[in-house]
Amino acid sequence: MALTLEQLNAAPAEQAVALLDGLYEHSPWIAAAALAQRPFQSLAHLKHAMVQVLAQASAQSQLELIRAHPELAGKAMVAQALTAESTNEQNKAGLTACTPEEFARIQQLNADYNARFGFPFILAVRGPRGTGLAKQEIIDSFARRLANHPDFERAEALRNIHRIAEIRLNDKFDYEPVLGHDVWDWQEKLSAHTDPGYAELGQLTVTYLTDAHRACAQRISHWMRDCGFDEVEIDAVGNVVGRYHPAPPDDNGAAPGRPKQAAAPSGGSAAHEVASVGARYLLTGSHYDTVRNGGKYDGRLGIFVPMACVRELHRAGKRLPFGIEVVGFAEEEGQRYKATFLGSGALIGDFKPEWLDQQDADGITMREAMQHAGLCIDDIPKLQRDPARYLGFIEVHIEQGPVLNELDIPLGVVTSINGGVRYSCTMLGTASHAGTTPMNRRRDAALGVAELGLYMEQRAAQDGDSVATIGMLQVPNGSINVVPGRCLFSMDMRAPTDAQRDALVQDVLAKLEEIAQRRGLQYQTELAMQAAAAPSAPAWQARWEKAVSALGVPLHRMPSGAGHDAMKLHEIMPQAMLFTRGLNSGISHNPLESTTSDDMQLAVDAFSHVLEQLASE
Repeated sequence: MALTLEQLNAAPAEQAVALLDGLYEHSPWIAAAALAQRPFQSLAHLKHAMVQVLAQASAQSQLELIRAHPELAGKAMVAQALTAESTNEQNKAGLTACTPEEFARIQQLNADYNARFGFPFILAVRGPRGTGLAKQEIIDSFARRLANHPDFERAEALRNIHRIAEIRLNDKFDYEPVLGHDVWDWQEKLSAHTDPGYAELGQLTVTYLTDAHRACAQRISHWMRDCGFDEVEIDAVGNVVGRYHPAPPDDNGAAPGRPKQAAAPSGGSAAHEVASVGARYLLTGSHYDTVRNGGKYDGRLGIFVPMACVRELHRAGKRLPFGIEVVGFAEEEGQRYKATFLGSGALIGDFKPEWLDQQDADGITMREAMQHAGLCIDDIPKLQRDPARYLGFIEVHIEQGPVLNELDIPLGVVTSINGGVRYSCTMLGTASHAGTTPMNRRRDAALGVAELGLYMEQRAAQDGDSVATIGMLQVPNGSINVVPGRCLFSMDMRAPTDAQRDALVQDVLAKLEEIAQRRGLQYQTELAMQAAAAPSAPAWQARWEKAVSALGVPLHRMPSGAGHDAMKLHEIMPQAMLFTRGLNSGISHNPLESTTSDDMQLAVDAFSHVLEQLASE
């Protein structure tokens, strides 16, 4: 019989510890200490209570916990001496049925890992969806993590232990993140479409208006119809737009909670007309294109989370006082053409006609690609939304960074999307013989840039949440025995507010001038991009915060260092974002990008809670 929170909260201390037996391998003290935080509001609350206990434990206690775990496909498995929980997990991952070659490989990895770190390799082998990783995924993870720094690897082991405990806890409570699984499955199925040349390598790449891109649009549109959206279309730039109508007007002819009259829409197809006079829509969504050899969740998570919410409303026969418009933006990454945020930009009237003449690597213009895809270029101006018809814009996105992962927190509320600037630069010195030029006579362009890079690192760190990067650094025609006389480099600087960003830029440029003067160098800078910060609208950020708190999840506020479609919609309506934790150090723009169906479920629940808040206001 499944355990319930009511039982756990009411049970005497000793009995409660027994009810949670087996969550952490041979370590009941973790659950025992976490029970001091009863009553638990949710499973997520209980999970984080145990995370806190382990985080506050001594390093020795943490190490003893790691060492309490058996090796994967190790001696304990062969001797059938594993706990019931470990047996179940290794069996689900197929480790109890290894071929002789697989077994030998894992045994060697076990030996190498123990020799390097002094504790067994820990991996949540049931995986992000809880159904078990493939053996090759396990072996690949094993080999990859051998290269980690020991301190980082110990923390990674603890994170995997928490994931193991989470899955075991789900089993005890007979809990399945059903909607999280659905969101996971949509993303897995969509990742089957990838551009030629990458499909053969098993890599995910979906660039604007390729066959794979168009197949993704079709599949998303079909799923939207299955979810119960009232209107679904692929618009003039390739955005997939689904609209779920608001509740019908009341007896007075007005939609609930809204005035009878509202501003007329600014144009567009019938899919952009409101179903009830005066009713507005909540706008949400994200992009479905990817970077080359990217991950499955960047952007796409923000399409499927609201889709799951709409499907549940439809299944319940429920309408809200407002409509819901979910947009799968066709392009955000700028991979095929230099135009970025093409999909969301079109919705705010920021589609530049000159983009149509841009050519891709094969010489195909954007105009030709759009015509080949059957898009009506003349209708692009009609896509511009009238902000008076919308409540605002919200977006769910995988974090694309390590913060939530390291904190072991599933959700983060975004305070601002960082404003940023990019420069293309040249440092000029004098090329000279590396053997005959004394160190105090050199005008080394590369060292000047190196010194600047170190300063940028130190200066950005002073703010705490500013970042500064030299992402490209090149010595053209450089030679091993020549002092660099010319160095090409880039600068990327970002901060949560424009004022903070501008102060950072001012200090860096001043340091560049000082370095050049002191070292006898010259430099050139060209501003390549400048984007304003997009702070979250306070009322909308507060809604996300209320939703997260209602789930029993710790509230963590954070800026977004990456750009998002929300920063475009920010120009015409209030916006706010929710982040979901990523696995593998939160890596993104990488095949290792991942998150769990449990965390996706929490994102769906938080989104639903925001809908409920809006409906009751």
